[in-house]
Amino acid sequence: MKSVMSPLSVSFLLLLGALPLAKPCTAAEWRDAGTLVTPRYWHTATLLKNGQVLLAGGSIGGNVATASAELYDPRRNAWKATGGMTKERINHTATRLPDGKVLVAGGGNPYGVLYPPAAEIYDPMTRKWRPTGKLLTPRDSHTATLLKNGKVLIAGGYTLGALLASAELYDPETGAWSATGSMSRTRYNQTAILLGNGKVLVAGGNSDSRLASAELYDPVSGSWSETGSLNVAREYHTATLLPDGKVMVTGGISGDGDFSDSAELYDPAMGAWSETTNMFSGRAYHTATLLTDGDVFVACGVTEKLAFFKSGEVYDPTSGIWLDTARPSTGRYYHTATLLRDGTVLLAGGADQDGFVTTAEIYVP
Repeated sequence: MKSVMSPLSVSFLLLLGALPLAKPCTAAEWRDAGTLVTPRYWHTATLLKNGQVLLAGGSIGGNVATASAELYDPRRNAWKATGGMTKERINHTATRLPDGKVLVAGGGNPYGVLYPPAAEIYDPMTRKWRPTGKLLTPRDSHTATLLKNGKVLIAGGYTLGALLASAELYDPETGAWSATGSMSRTRYNQTAILLGNGKVLVAGGNSDSRLASAELYDPVSGSWSETGSLNVAREYHTATLLPDGKVMVTGGISGDGDFSDSAELYDPAMGAWSETTNMFSGRAYHTATLLTDGDVFVACGVTEKLAFFKSGEVYDPTSGIWLDTARPSTGRYYHTATLLRDGTVLLAGGADQDGFVTTAEIYVP
């Protein structure tokens, strides 16, 4: 490189100086959060109204699913078993209802052997599960979204060799499921986000090939409509609703099989996606958590070389810049990430190259 800078170089540096800068990187750290009662991955994690976290189901190795559940108590930094589900489940969904109870629906095992049509409810007061209405269509790898009217929208997924475009609604008042409009195409491993206007954005996934398409569900009409397509087709990605109402999608496995480092933003007002700065590394099977300051914290996952990330990074929506942050002690994927009441993030379970990750740890921004 020449030691004397050209006028063009000087102009470029002046332009860089005019760009918004990222917020200073705070002294983030990780702390131990104990060992799970039952090592698991492909499970769900739900923050309860009392501040505890409910882990339910998942795989305990190979194609073996578990019905067990356990609770993390942040005050004691400890795990304890709670009542087991009535059915073993993997790739199911868990949704906290307005009354504080948790609805678990669908699921199977890694090879599609088990598809319980029954849904069930966890009551934090009694710490017991009870069956509720059966799904109209057994499914796994679907999405579940709590609507503003208190109902739960289940969409897409996979069932006994068939891909699904269908959707259905759970009514907590009656405990029954009812059909609603179907998506424009089949998809599984998609993401679903409730927008500020009450509609649901479903994006990406797979339908014999990875999808760039996205569509909107309108609870008022019970119908779906197509919206702008992603710039990158992807599955095993994340979607996060930002404070400004936009939706951020990160990573995943792209249409050409790469582990993507790209991130993009959906603007509900425009119905369109725009690219934002890339993550430091391509990753899939990771988690993304909206922090209390509005930043997005991305953790762990798998790289293209099937290495397990022992890393995290933070996206600042104000500047559109990613920042490196403190590294967890353990790389993991198929884990869960839960924002706790104090603004920290609990990472629990998952798997790595050696099998189960039996521990949990907490990210302190």
